[in-house]
Amino acid sequence: MDLSYSDEQVMLRDSAERFVDANCGADNLRKMRASEEGFSRAYWKQMAELGWLALPFNEDQGGLGGTAVDTNVLMEAFGRGLLLEPYLTTVVMGGGALTAAGGRDDLIGEIIEGNLLLAVGYAEPQARFDLFDVATTARKDGDGWVIDGHKAVVLHGDSADKIIVSARTSGDRRDKSGISLFIIDRGAAGLERRAYPTVDGSRAAELFLNSVRVGANALLGEEGKGLSILEKVSDDAITALCAEAVGAMKVLLDTTVEYTKTREQFGQPIAKFQVLRHRMADMMMEYEQAKSMALVAALKVDSADPVERRKAVSGAKVQIGKSGRFVGQQAVQLHGGMGMTDELSVGHYFKRLTMIDILFGNVDHHLKQFSAAA
Repeated sequence: MDLSYSDEQVMLRDSAERFVDANCGADNLRKMRASEEGFSRAYWKQMAELGWLALPFNEDQGGLGGTAVDTNVLMEAFGRGLLLEPYLTTVVMGGGALTAAGGRDDLIGEIIEGNLLLAVGYAEPQARFDLFDVATTARKDGDGWVIDGHKAVVLHGDSADKIIVSARTSGDRRDKSGISLFIIDRGAAGLERRAYPTVDGSRAAELFLNSVRVGANALLGEEGKGLSILEKVSDDAITALCAEAVGAMKVLLDTTVEYTKTREQFGQPIAKFQVLRHRMADMMMEYEQAKSMALVAALKVDSADPVERRKAVSGAKVQIGKSGRFVGQQAVQLHGGMGMTDELSVGHYFKRLTMIDILFGNVDHHLKQFSAAA
C-alpha cells in the first residue's frame, strides 16, 4: 500500500499551509473570538474561490470528487492554524448528510459557492455520545411536520443558514429505528437559538424547537432511516477531526522543541537536559502514531466492511485522544507557568485538542466501540 501523498495532494497541502501561515494562528483566533460570528466571512469566500468547499463532493454535484484523504490534507493544515471557519460543520457534516441522503444538489451547489452555512443538531442532553438516543419528536401535520425538542452543543448553530436535526418519527427514545432527519431554516417560527463560546474559542448553540413547522420537502432521506446517515456523518467528522488534531500536535511539538533551544537554565539551553530530550522524543512518537492512525482512518472510512470501518475510525479516535492529551500536557509543562496563558499559543492548541477528544465520543467511548467491533 502506497501511503505517500500524490502530486495533487502535495499541491493542496502546500496551498492550505500558505493560507494558514498568512491568515491564521493564535493571533487570528483572539481577533475572531471577539467578533460577532466568531469567524471570517472573507476567509470563507476565499476558501470557496480556492475550491476547498467543493473538494469532497462528486463531480456531477459540481464538486471535485475528492477522497477522505484529500479532506484530511486540508484538515491537518487547518489544525496547524486553529482555523475557526465552519468547514467541518458545513462541508464535512452538513454536506456529507446531503450527499448520503441524495436529492439536494441545489443546496450542495450553494455550499460550493460559499453562500450557505450548515449545522447539524445530533446531540441531546441525555444522550451523551449515543446518536440513536433521540427524544426530539416530529409528527406529521397535513403535508408537513411539526418538530419539538432540544438539541445541545450544535457547532456553529448560531451562524448557520440551515440546520439539519434528527427527530424521532416512531419508536421509543433509544430505538435505533424511527429516526428521521429534517432541514430547518434559521428563521423558522418556534426555533430558539442560544449561542455561546466554547472552551477552544469556537461557537455553539443550544436549539429549542417549539412546535417548529416544516414542509414535506424538509425531510432528508427516507423517513425513519436517518441513523445510518448520522453514523456516516459522524465517521467522516471523526476522521477529519483526527487530521486536524495531528496538525495541532505538530505545532505544539515544533513550538516546544524551539522553545527549549532558547530557554536557558544553569547557563545552558534546557534542550540539553537528557530528561527533557526524552520527553520531547516521547512527544514525537505520540505525534507519529496519531498521524499514522489518522491516515488509516481516512483510508478505511469509506470501506464497505462495517467492522473494518468501525475499528479504523474508533481506533484512530482513541489514539488521537491519548496522543493529544500527552503532547498537550508536555508542551504546557515544558513551557512552564506561561504554557496556559492566553498570550501564548500553546494553551489554545491544547484547548482545541481537548475539545476534539470530546467531540463524537471520548477515548472510553471509542474503546468500547472498538471492542464491540472486534
